[in-house]
Amino acid sequence: MSKLYFRYAAMNAGKSTALLQAAHNYEERGMKVRLFTAAHDDRAGHGIIGSRLGLQRQVETFGPQTVFDAGWLGAGWACVLIDEAQFLNPGQVRQLHRLAHAAHLPVICYGLRSDFRGEAFAGAAALLTLADDLEEMKTICACARKASMNLRVDDQGRRVKEGEQVVIGGNERYRAVCPSCFYSEADDPVDAPGLFG
Repeated sequence: MSKLYFRYAAMNAGKSTALLQAAHNYEERGMKVRLFTAAHDDRAGHGIIGSRLGLQRQVETFGPQTVFDAGWLGAGWACVLIDEAQFLNPGQVRQLHRLAHAAHLPVICYGLRSDFRGEAFAGAAALLTLADDLEEMKTICACARKASMNLRVDDQGRRVKEGEQVVIGGNERYRAVCPSCFYSEADDPVDAPGLFG
């Protein structure tokens, strides 16, 4: 039975690396996969999934108007893999859930659960509701506890508590932290010595 899967984690947990490995595993066995990333995530370049380990791959992009249905898909695909799935809208998540069950095609989504304020992304909330299989991928905070939250930092490394939900960035803009560090009132700096450079 095919399912909709959601693999979620804080920043820097290896989500993109895991997605690229999953694609490799399918393709090594002669199967075709469709890979997507959010159109507005250009950290590695437009339409490129890039991991912090240096792996990269040109892929298709999705935006708010993208429709995921069996007619769009075509024949012969073994799996759909989606990076930055928190940027899906709830309707798209419903389409992917339907695709998994009506077209009998595994759909594996990788993304963040919450933003820098600890609030859910709309796509992540829908995935947490509809996904048939949930898996939390792990990473660690600078204090060595499990990181499950994301902090946004400014150019001086100070915590940013307000602003737009989506600001694209990597290690220069975000830190994966444990809940204790997330709720700490200490703002300056959020980096542990030697860990974030």
